[in-house]
Amino acid sequence: MEHVTSCEDAPPSLMYRVERPVFNEAYLYTQLLHPRERIPKTIRQRLAQQLHCSSEKAKAIALSFLPILTWLPSYPVKEYLFGDLVSGLSTGVMQLPQGLAYAMLAAVPPVYGLYSSFYPVLLYTFFGTSRHISIGTFAVISLMIGGVVVREAPDSMFTIQALNGTATNTTVFIDTEARDARRVHVAVVLTTLVGVIQLVLGLLRFGFVAIYLTEPLVRGFTTAAAVHVFISQLKYLLGIQTPRFSGPLSALHSVTAVFSDITSTNVTTLIVGVVCMVVLYCVKDLNERFKKKLPVPIPGEIIVVMVSTGISYGLSLSENYQVDVVGAIPSGLLPPAIPDFSLLPNLVTDSIAIAVVGFSMGISLAKIFALKHGYSVDGNQELIALGLCNFVSSFFHTFAITCSMSRSLVQESTGGNTQIAGLLSSMVVLLVVVAIGFVFQPLPQTALAAIIMVNLLGMFKQFRDIPALWRTSKIELAIWLVAFVASVLLGLDLGLLVALGFAILSVIYRTQSPKSVILGQVLDTGLYCDVDEYEKAAECTGIKIFHSNSSIYFANSDLYLNALKEKTGVDPVHLQAIRKARKRELKKESAERESQNHKSPQKMRAVVKLDVELGVTHEVVAGGGSQNHLEVQGNGQVAETHTESDSEETRFLEPLCPVHTLILDWTPVNFIDSVGAKAIKLVIKEYAAVDVCVFIAGCSRTLLAELRTLQFFTGVATPEMVFPTVHDAVLHCRRRTAPPTIPAIQ
Repeated sequence: MEHVTSCEDAPPSLMYRVERPVFNEAYLYTQLLHPRERIPKTIRQRLAQQLHCSSEKAKAIALSFLPILTWLPSYPVKEYLFGDLVSGLSTGVMQLPQGLAYAMLAAVPPVYGLYSSFYPVLLYTFFGTSRHISIGTFAVISLMIGGVVVREAPDSMFTIQALNGTATNTTVFIDTEARDARRVHVAVVLTTLVGVIQLVLGLLRFGFVAIYLTEPLVRGFTTAAAVHVFISQLKYLLGIQTPRFSGPLSALHSVTAVFSDITSTNVTTLIVGVVCMVVLYCVKDLNERFKKKLPVPIPGEIIVVMVSTGISYGLSLSENYQVDVVGAIPSGLLPPAIPDFSLLPNLVTDSIAIAVVGFSMGISLAKIFALKHGYSVDGNQELIALGLCNFVSSFFHTFAITCSMSRSLVQESTGGNTQIAGLLSSMVVLLVVVAIGFVFQPLPQTALAAIIMVNLLGMFKQFRDIPALWRTSKIELAIWLVAFVASVLLGLDLGLLVALGFAILSVIYRTQSPKSVILGQVLDTGLYCDVDEYEKAAECTGIKIFHSNSSIYFANSDLYLNALKEKTGVDPVHLQAIRKARKRELKKESAERESQNHKSPQKMRAVVKLDVELGVTHEVVAGGGSQNHLEVQGNGQVAETHTESDSEETRFLEPLCPVHTLILDWTPVNFIDSVGAKAIKLVIKEYAAVDVCVFIAGCSRTLLAELRTLQFFTGVATPEMVFPTVHDAVLHCRRRTAPPTIPAIQ
């Protein structure tokens, strides 16, 4: 009873009833839709429309170019200020050690990492659309810059030979001051070019370029970058002196150099570095475990920096134990200077890679936070903002920046609501640069290496993508692996290019190998599904409905037609060959029959005469199918009737195959080009020659407009053969092939 009651109380099924005539494209276009007439605009009219200025348009442009104007006037001080203050201080404290550490990756003195943590952050506050990302130095971008810098200013360019008393004994050493100055020039020019590229792409509305860096590609690439970064920090952790390599196989060369010189490891440096790594890992683990209970994360990095600096200063690690330290940090900001643009020709390719990677990482993280907090980010404005940050800041001796995932998570989790938090973090960095930068001069480089290595844990966790992608998408797994392997072996610049090329090839592969199926009707519905996958989907008698989930263009038109013939089992070339063979056979039989009739005319006449005299109707069969009916009429005359039950015409007109209609389901077809249109018209003509009709169903209005532009509806192809749905086409075919009804005789 309870079951019956629940069934009775259940709401009735929502019914969907439509009764209308079967439509084809000719009727829809001319009688039902009535397309509007569009008058094309001249170039002058288009320019006038684009260049037209009004107060509303000027205000919209100003607000889009300076997004701070959209939220700062209505900034809720009581709600947001405290959270932004705590977030800004926390992020600034984290920004300091990371700026110093990532400058080492960029192969420039540490103080330039502090400059890069101040100017760009200040500028992004005004021009950025994301409220939560933390702009500044980032490991991957710093490593890419370092590779270019070392390539353009290697140690070998600055070697100096000094005499040791005699002309035969000389000592080779590196002029580090000249080398560092040259490397700073290269990094600054590279940053200028990166900013110009990002700014131009943003003004040209090219914010969509990031979509070509798919997530598996970016994650494989950043994992490879983490491997490069980890390898590059081994020498600082061990306290050994090895050259820095760039280009293909640089990671292998670096590992070989480290292990070949591992016997000269500075034990004190190693102990300090390992202790710093253990402390940092424990602090990060505590922050993760108790993130809901801690008001702000424990600033493990600044604690490690301050403690290691104090120990280094107190024990004189640099003098007594030969531990490498940061060294001199000039107080104050450097005056702006124009970069040396003579270096530009050698840096164009590298700058494009850095510009695209930096923007891709920034926009992906910005979209994550925007989705979480319910606001939108503009990809084009983000390009402009990053371009301005890099371009303007480069005149103040910075290197290229983007957003940092670890700092952005801290900025968001500690209560940051707007870029006021970023502005406050830049003020913290400015305070250190101007007032207390000298405090960090005894900081051991191994401590900075420990900070970098521990911060790579999040990137190394991306190896978990491999089993997940194996279960979900083999193609995306291949993209991940190619991006990782190519970037590790060939370097980040060439690796990114190879990975991007492979990702594009994977898209081409998917269009070259679409899934093609035959559809069948689900009983008593207008739904059509794959007959091989669903039991309730049954094919229509004499009709094959072909579905392929791809567009039709020059690269796959032949594949589309081959799949059509294979899946339907109807090959017009094969049927034409059968028809020709049948015609030759019938012609041969007809010739043999005529020959037999010509050889025995006398015998046939004798038999006929005898039968007439006897008054008997007799049949003479000759040639395996010819029948002569002889009948005696009332006046003694003989009437002869001649029929051929298996005549040449009858046998020739027999259907060559049981399929009389093909329906092409073009619901998934997004576009078609001239090559694809010609191929479809040709196959329609081929099928018509073997009495198989072809109809098209499910075209979008955009696709139909393309077909009209390509003059598809001429000759064998007409609008009458195009239907809005598959069901329309099936109903039309059933009526067309149904036998005519004979009216009853009253």
